[in-house]
Amino acid sequence: MVYNPPFLATAALSAETPQIFTNSFLGWLTNSILVTFFVLGLIVWIVRSCTRKISVIPGAGQNFLEAIVEGFFDSVEGILGDKMTRKSFGLLGSLFIFILISNWFGLLPGVGSIGWTEMTHEGKEFIPLLRPTTADLNMTLALAAVSMTLWFIWTMQATGPVAFIKELFGVKGGMSGPILFLLVPLFLFVGVLEVLSILVRPVSLSLRLYGNVFAGENLLGTLINTQQLAKDMGLDHFPQWLSYILSCIIPIPFYFMELLVGFLQAMVFTLLIVVYLQLSTTHEEH
Repeated sequence: MVYNPPFLATAALSAETPQIFTNSFLGWLTNSILVTFFVLGLIVWIVRSCTRKISVIPGAGQNFLEAIVEGFFDSVEGILGDKMTRKSFGLLGSLFIFILISNWFGLLPGVGSIGWTEMTHEGKEFIPLLRPTTADLNMTLALAAVSMTLWFIWTMQATGPVAFIKELFGVKGGMSGPILFLLVPLFLFVGVLEVLSILVRPVSLSLRLYGNVFAGENLLGTLINTQQLAKDMGLDHFPQWLSYILSCIIPIPFYFMELLVGFLQAMVFTLLIVVYLQLSTTHEEH
C-alpha cells in the first residue's frame, strides 16, 4: 500500500475501474463499489442519527433533516403535482442525496490518493484503493437506467400506452380538415425524433454526471502534481519542498469549485428526471 502525495491529494484517475480482489471470491468488488458502501453507510448513519428520537419539538438533527426533505418535496411538488410527487419522491430524493454525497466524498483526502502500483504494458500504474462512485461510468449508467425505467413505468400508469403513443405521434393543436392529412407525415417524423431523444436520455444523463466528476478529479490530480507541471513548463530543477507546499495551496480554490459542481450535478440529474416526468405525465391533467 502506498500513498500518492501530497496530503490533500486525489490522484488522476484512469478511464477504467480496476478490480481490487481479482483473485478471490470478491473479484466483483471494485474501488468505486467500495466507496459506494461507504457513502450508503454514511447516509444511513446520518438519517438514523437525526431521527433516533422523533419529537413534536424537533432537535437540531431532526429539524435539519426535515428542512431538507420538506424543501425538496415542495420544490418537486410545484413541478409534478401532489399525486406524482408522492409516487416518485422516494426515487428523486434518494438520487439527489446519493449523488451529492458521492460527489463530495470524492474530494476527501485519501480518496484517489491511497493505493498501490501495478506493472502494465505502459509501465507502473497507480491503482487507487478508493475511487469516487460517480467517477465510474458503470454507476452513472446504472443510476440513469433505473431512473428511466421507473419513468417509463410511471408514465404508463399515468397515461396508458395508447395516450402515450398518441402524444408522441398525434397531430397537436386540434387541427382538422385537409391540412390534417398534410401534417400527419410531419408529426410522425417529429414522433420518431422524440422516441430517439427518449432512448438517448439514459446515455446523456450518465455521461453528463460521469464526465463532470471524472474531469474534476483529474483536474485536481493534475494541479496537485506540481512537480510534473514544473517539468512540463521546463523547470527541471524545481525544489521538492516547494512542490509539496504548492500542491497543497494551488488546488484549494478548485476544491471549492468542485463542491459547487458536485451540488449542481446532483441537482441537474434529479431535475432532469423531474422534467421528464412532468412532460410525460401532467399534460393529461391540464
